[in-house]
Amino acid sequence: MSTGILNLNRNNTIVSKKILGPNIKQIEVVSPSIAEKALPGQFIILRVSSKGERIPLTIVRKDTNSGTITLVFQEVGRTTKLLGELEPGAVLHDLVGPLGHPTEIKNYCTVIVIGGGVGIAEILPVSEGLKKVGNKVIGILGARTKELLIFENEMRSICDELYITTDDGSYGQKGLVSDILKELLNNLPAYPLTHLPALIYAVGPVPMMRKVAEVTKPFNIKTIVSLNPIMVDGTGMCGSCRISVGNETKFACVDGPEFDAHLVNWEELQNRLKLFSEQEKSILNFKNPNCSGDL
Repeated sequence: MSTGILNLNRNNTIVSKKILGPNIKQIEVVSPSIAEKALPGQFIILRVSSKGERIPLTIVRKDTNSGTITLVFQEVGRTTKLLGELEPGAVLHDLVGPLGHPTEIKNYCTVIVIGGGVGIAEILPVSEGLKKVGNKVIGILGARTKELLIFENEMRSICDELYITTDDGSYGQKGLVSDILKELLNNLPAYPLTHLPALIYAVGPVPMMRKVAEVTKPFNIKTIVSLNPIMVDGTGMCGSCRISVGNETKFACVDGPEFDAHLVNWEELQNRLKLFSEQEKSILNFKNPNCSGDL
């Protein structure tokens, strides 16, 4: 018999929810085993319900004392919209992780971290890790408009220098993150950056990461990107997340999610991401009269 009291200690329970921007939400979920083991750069795969698809989300933060992990997502498809409707006290059907290889955290001396859109949430734990081991961290954040910019204050507290761009010019410099990056690398004396960074780490939309790779390649700077292709099981068995890196087939879930940006076959990746675009559009309007509507 129900007592009417929410059991917030139950695994997979959402204990807090925050709106970060239009259709961008943050949830904190009880998962002690994942919180204990998770490292920067790793992710989880969850299902909202037993009938639902499995979606990967980066672990933004962890709290081993409370046994919780923090996830950030943008409501773009059916599953993320359903996830966004859940309130504290709701229990996710299942959650598995941490998955993928963690970021190699070491002292490179100077690094540039670049986040576009929700990718800013993914560079946050990596930036913290790189700063803790003594790196000078330079951040470049980009969003379509000011209201879609997330974690600015958190990144300012980590970065030695922080640059912001918006597509519409509503905040920071109008333009793309790659514009700032190109200026920094081409005009070193004009900026606090006095020598080339040893690492550039970028996460965001595929066109953004591709452009970053094009900018850094002539400088021969190590450039790492975290990829999020179509993913199902997260164990390398389904093959859905396969990509070509240096003319070799890789699986983002078990070989990544981080790869050398200069070796990624960007054209292939962009084409594969479009494979189910029509189905994704149609499912947003799908209503099944025989069930509650959960997927």
